[in-house]
Amino acid sequence: MMMSFDDSRPIWIQLAENFGHKIISGEWQPGAKIPSVRELALEAGANPNTIQRALGTLDDDGLTVAERTQGRFVTTDEKVIARRREAVAIEQTDRHIASLRGLGLSLDGATKLLAQRWTTTD
Repeated sequence: MMMSFDDSRPIWIQLAENFGHKIISGEWQPGAKIPSVRELALEAGANPNTIQRALGTLDDDGLTVAERTQGRFVTTDEKVIARRREAVAIEQTDRHIASLRGLGLSLDGATKLLAQRWTTTD
């Protein structure tokens, strides 16, 4: 399924975020082989060079490891994955808090809303 991209942000960054999400959500398991650049390019509808740049970012962040002859794999270092998961959760939480504050919602109201919605949404 082709991804839709936000024209205001570089595609390689959006791809790196998408691939990183696959890792921190467990869709791509620790130690799993990642699809080839060509496969990912076809799936995302993006240039292979753009895919390579996104994957290079994941390598730099320690989320993936490139093995010259075997391909690229998700790290087996679960601490690296957990740190990234927490960083993404903090970033999203901070955005949500800012939005709710902008609506005039109190911490109490936001907490009640979160607790209520937690069990009613997938």
